[in-house]
Amino acid sequence: GFPFAALSDRRALQLIVQGRRKGDIREDVEFLVMCRSTQSDIDITIKTLEDIGVSLSEVTFFIFTSGSDLHLKYKIGRALLRYEGRDVSEWLDLPVEFYREANLRMMCETISYARDKGVTAVEFGGEDGSRADLDYTIKLAKAGYDAGGTRYSFPDTVGCFTPEGVDHYIPRIVKEFPGEDLVVHFHNDFGLAGANTVRAMSHGINIPTCTANGLGERAGNAPLHQVVMMLKMLYGVDIPGFKYDYLIRVRKMVEEYSGIPVGAHEPIIGEGVFTHESGIHTAGLLIHPAIYQVIPPELLNRKIQYVFGKHTGVAAVRDVLNRPEYVAGLERDGVKVTKELIDAVMLFVKDARQKRTRSDSFSNVTEAYYREYHRLGITELRLVELASTIGRLMREGLFKPSGVEEGEGNTNKK
Repeated sequence: GFPFAALSDRRALQLIVQGRRKGDIREDVEFLVMCRSTQSDIDITIKTLEDIGVSLSEVTFFIFTSGSDLHLKYKIGRALLRYEGRDVSEWLDLPVEFYREANLRMMCETISYARDKGVTAVEFGGEDGSRADLDYTIKLAKAGYDAGGTRYSFPDTVGCFTPEGVDHYIPRIVKEFPGEDLVVHFHNDFGLAGANTVRAMSHGINIPTCTANGLGERAGNAPLHQVVMMLKMLYGVDIPGFKYDYLIRVRKMVEEYSGIPVGAHEPIIGEGVFTHESGIHTAGLLIHPAIYQVIPPELLNRKIQYVFGKHTGVAAVRDVLNRPEYVAGLERDGVKVTKELIDAVMLFVKDARQKRTRSDSFSNVTEAYYREYHRLGITELRLVELASTIGRLMREGLFKPSGVEEGEGNTNKK
């Protein structure tokens, strides 16, 4: 969570930590909280934990800053000027080297501050690492360790990393910090987060960050289901104690609580992954499942299913109609499975599938999904309406904000 950002995140952190103390969460599960490179973020997070009597050693503080020149100058450039006691009018005139050095000082001061306050585990890193200068990335990581950081995290914040980029950056980082735990945190804007994560692990990264159902900002993060199944099925790497058959249960639970359903064709966990319609494919599956199904469905507690539509072939229809559990019922109805019956059934299902796709009900379902998806958050129009209402109430003395819900800027003083 991000304790400084919202009261709800602070309360969630307290409940989660208390859950472990009560035995609801395993003792070896690591809790990580996000803090910007500001002392105010550290102070609020510490207070959140101290309010319920939690030792700072029970939580890892992730202290982050910016890593790329783009972020350093244009995202946090003015904050760095204030930190250095410079006038913000100099913002666009100063060379990027000024921002690089100021950034290191600000991050290191915050890490040292947290350690002096009693924080024992500090993960740290610079946003937009995949677009950062590699030499500066190494310099930032070394400075963070020297300041008291205990674990470096390398991010692909905008999801633009390529496998070739992974091959260029990650081996150098691993070589520079032998024996250290190293983290990668990749976003999925081009659908490469999972593959890039596995590739980074092949170079020696030992802590990949993944999310259930791939949830995350924009296109999400490296999906847990993709990473663990790529490791197992493509590289023969089994994760000790990992319950692969729980992936579908996790998918459904996260869908329920997030309100965001997984697409039917999502690799590994989508509803359509073990469903076949093509006549060529179903004919092959009836000979041997491995012909068209590389992932054993039983590994995920799933079964191969057929869906009948415009691509359906004779083999699948014949197989289903001749199954013992259905034959008895057909015989009771006086129906015998013949080639003529199979051909007639095929024509009917092909036509029915076409009509269903064009039906209003199908359009209504898709429209309802996107409508509800956009209602998960507050729209721009609703935000303006809220601001207008709250502003009037504040002006009339009928509403007074309480609690820090979001902070801007840097409170560290040079």
